[in-house]
Amino acid sequence: MAVSSTPWALIALFLIASSTVMAIPPRKAIDVPFGRNYVPTWAFDHQKLLNGGSELQLILDKYTGTGFQSKGSYLFGHFSMHIKLPAGDTAGVVTAFYLSSTNNEHDEIDFEFLGNRTGQPAILQTNVFTGGKGNREQRIYLWFDPSKAYHTYSVLWNLYQIVFFVDNIPIRVFKNAKDLGVRFPFNQPMKLYSSLWNADDWATRGGLEKTNWANAPFIASYRGFHIDGCQASVEAKYCATQGRMWWDQNEFRDLDAEQYRRLKWVRMKWTIYNYCTDRTRFPVMPAECKRDRDA
Repeated sequence: MAVSSTPWALIALFLIASSTVMAIPPRKAIDVPFGRNYVPTWAFDHQKLLNGGSELQLILDKYTGTGFQSKGSYLFGHFSMHIKLPAGDTAGVVTAFYLSSTNNEHDEIDFEFLGNRTGQPAILQTNVFTGGKGNREQRIYLWFDPSKAYHTYSVLWNLYQIVFFVDNIPIRVFKNAKDLGVRFPFNQPMKLYSSLWNADDWATRGGLEKTNWANAPFIASYRGFHIDGCQASVEAKYCATQGRMWWDQNEFRDLDAEQYRRLKWVRMKWTIYNYCTDRTRFPVMPAECKRDRDA
């Protein structure tokens, strides 16, 4: 859909003007059964529903992985999942939770949990694709063992920013930088997906560490299945409720000082790779990085 420069100029002015707005954490996610919002997509026999459908296990063995997706497609919202990752030696194993549109120039918002050898810290990789372009990887160590208990991973997505949260701590912000020539996901509805699969050609130490199938099956467990988004058909180009939902309001258009303090803590203590600081891949820092406070 063609968009005139004038609305985007107004949005850019608002983004700057709203930078001092005090933010608050997203509304508390509401846990629902798996079948309320999601359906299996492949390898149904490698999925197990427990506790009346409130818990799902995905099972990976040497024959296949498995996955599921949301029933609806969404333009903006708050999406959350409680996940307990596979335990033990999980080198080569990837657990993914992400949003994605379906066309060639697709948009995508990724959580990818990269398995590691026993005793090594877990790695969480995030990425944002806009108009089919990704290459915006950031990797952090998690400050807990994600296989010991459930932890909450969520995305807040509106016209102003995309925020990745771990247990309500912001670990990444991708701001709308359309005025800087950076595309932003705003007009392609996305479904939510999750999968458990073997990616030992790249996932651990660039593919040097291979999956040890003696440790199979690998099991990822899920609860929560929270979706609070603007549901749209795949042909939709805008959200009919734009401006009227809680995630559109002023307090969710930027992080506040405390949230930025926590984000800085993640950057300083736990970040192991940030595309914004990789001068080998990007001799010139990508335009969005300064706005995202990743400079």
